[in-house]
Amino acid sequence: MTDPIAKPDLAPRFWETKRLTDLSKDEWEALCDGCGKCCMNKLEDEESGEVVLTRVACRLFDDATCRCAQYDIRHQFVPECIVMSPANIPANLYWMPETCAYKLLWNGNPLPAWHPLLTGDPDSVHAAGVSMQGVTLPEFEVDEDDWEDHIIEEPLG
Repeated sequence: MTDPIAKPDLAPRFWETKRLTDLSKDEWEALCDGCGKCCMNKLEDEESGEVVLTRVACRLFDDATCRCAQYDIRHQFVPECIVMSPANIPANLYWMPETCAYKLLWNGNPLPAWHPLLTGDPDSVHAAGVSMQGVTLPEFEVDEDDWEDHIIEEPLG
């Protein structure tokens, strides 16, 4: 493994020495690997509670960058968008992607070798084939009744 991405306000390998509840805002944000899976629409079986991921993306998702096109003001457009925090992780673990750094660390697991904080390369998530880059459909192009036709296996990568 290489050294994590050098950022002046982030201690090296901070995620190994701090609890998620003790992270600064910058540290918290840096944990996001940029895969885009959390921005995909999901389907939940009402009887079993099982959640599956689709490749039908939120209307604000940028397929090329795997980022929200309006991150800072997303709630103006998508009020139901969940802002992840240590306080709400337990309630959201059931739908979070299996490769998500927040979920992995919450459950006591290490970051995967392809994580940008370990590789120093923000594109390593894409190179590893773990991201949603280039494989999504915008939600305004797919009728909600047809989302089940676009279920994908998780985890990718």
